[in-house]
Amino acid sequence: MTRTRTRPDDAESTGGTASVRAGDGTASTRPVGTPRKSAAGTKSSLIGWKLAAGIVGVLLLLALSLLTGVYDVFGGDGGAEMFQITRMPRTIALVLSGAAMAMCGLVMQLLTQNRFVEPTTTGTTEWAGLGLMLTVIVYPDASILARMIGAIIAAFIGTLVFFLFLRRISLKSSLIVPIVGIMLGAVVGAISTFIAVQTDMLQSLGIWFAGSFTSILRGQYEILWVVALVVAAVFITADRFTVAGLGKEVATNIGLNYNRVILIGTVLVAIATGVVTVVVGSLPFLGLIVPNIVSMIRGDDLRSNLPWVCLLGIAIVTICDLIGRVIIMPFELPVSVILGVVGALVFVALLLRQRKRG
Repeated sequence: MTRTRTRPDDAESTGGTASVRAGDGTASTRPVGTPRKSAAGTKSSLIGWKLAAGIVGVLLLLALSLLTGVYDVFGGDGGAEMFQITRMPRTIALVLSGAAMAMCGLVMQLLTQNRFVEPTTTGTTEWAGLGLMLTVIVYPDASILARMIGAIIAAFIGTLVFFLFLRRISLKSSLIVPIVGIMLGAVVGAISTFIAVQTDMLQSLGIWFAGSFTSILRGQYEILWVVALVVAAVFITADRFTVAGLGKEVATNIGLNYNRVILIGTVLVAIATGVVTVVVGSLPFLGLIVPNIVSMIRGDDLRSNLPWVCLLGIAIVTICDLIGRVIIMPFELPVSVILGVVGALVFVALLLRQRKRG
């Protein structure tokens, strides 16, 4: 008996439907013979009045961030200088960190084929904090660049460890995968706490994981521009991540180097997580909330969703930061507190929604 293998492109000329596995591991079908979206169609879906309205809305939020604060930058002495030293750097940091961490969540969800995965549910953030602490212990006078490198290396190692664990798990349900990541993160966090207690750095560890934009000042945040390169790299490699999200077998059959794409994604996530952890701290659940909301509203078209993921990530971080600034003014709540509450509620809601769908 001769077995005939049909290439993915051959399905266009046959009847029936073609099965496509989505990012969460579920299967969907589309009528075979339906033409794939053309480049012009993709461009039109990227640029439209809705996206323009979204950009305007985010710009208004950023303008509100520039105007919010205890110090009167318009009528006070040295207001213009204070505006340049604190308000502008803080707003730029909101943009860069929000877009980068939201994009990291999207990349990790594609590579793991699970919608409940992001840096804080895989232990990547805890590994970055451990790397930052070890760097400071070894080199007490380490510069921000040296601390960033230490955090990136540890985050890269931690993400690889998570992927290795994932490959050895026989039951890869949508709930098991994030549980494994959270357990790994808890172990790494316990190790970090033990080392911090032994080296009298427990207070510093708490500050690093606070996730606050209060200390963002001119001259101390510029290294955060590195994550802009990560966002650009994700845009460039979006199609490869999409194919890798269909699984190793499918990606290999169409000629994609699956392991190389996984490595590229791991490097990008490690860089963004390490830099944001050093400069801002932990932003819990941001990479979980944003891709899921965008996917529920717009579907799973990755390339057309990328601008929306960036915009929504910036918007959520900015709103949480504004709430933290005004809720107990003149004091501030760390943005991680607000994000943690909102993210936990969304996480539980997504779990219940997934359970109802079976």
